[in-house]
Amino acid sequence: MDMLGKTHILIVDDDTEICRLLARHLGDFGLTSHAVNNGAAMTQAMHAHQFDAVILDLMLPGENGFSLCRQLRHTSDIPIIMLTARGESADKVLGLELGADDYILKPFDPRELIARLHTILRRFRTTTTKSRATDFIEFDGWKLHRLSRHLLAPDAMVVPLSNAEFRLLLAFLERPRRVLTREQLMDAARGYGMSAFDRSIDLLVSRLRRKLRDTSKSPMLLKTVRGEGYILDVKDVQ
Repeated sequence: MDMLGKTHILIVDDDTEICRLLARHLGDFGLTSHAVNNGAAMTQAMHAHQFDAVILDLMLPGENGFSLCRQLRHTSDIPIIMLTARGESADKVLGLELGADDYILKPFDPRELIARLHTILRRFRTTTTKSRATDFIEFDGWKLHRLSRHLLAPDAMVVPLSNAEFRLLLAFLERPRRVLTREQLMDAARGYGMSAFDRSIDLLVSRLRRKLRDTSKSPMLLKTVRGEGYILDVKDVQ
């Protein structure tokens, strides 16, 4: 938040009209904003100001949005919404893997963007509050560290997680032994941006199973519930 306690959003887009539109609508909902048009200016702005979220275009002069998203995730957990005209499934999955919290296509409904932004900010602040209370979660011999976002295996080996894998596992751990639908998991992993029937969530679950060494034909931890979704079958979560 800025010095007046308002939520401050960084807009990264080389289309000045889009920047004006976003700034106007953010302002209508009491949000302040700062717009830049390339990666170098984004880095300077991040060093000079404190932002609560970033709205990031993919097609930028110089470094593209994917590269900038990757850089941000190396140094910050700040919520990121990708705003782009590229709607290919592969681009959405890549954005998810790199740590974007949402993926919105142009042209967009400003009211929908604001609603998604509020949802992401609320989830981020809730997660941050929980992280301050406890730094890790233990389950079935594993330990998930909230702040460093990595897993510690029962044999003490550190298992790195992508941002999407971390958020997916956290969603399971917050609701163990409950069937979660693809829609619930997609929302937990990154917000909206993809259809609940998009098979990218199946790919994420498959990757998470490999990280958890749960790769048999009949997984013991992350189980498939046919026609419904997935369940984390653990006896105790601490």
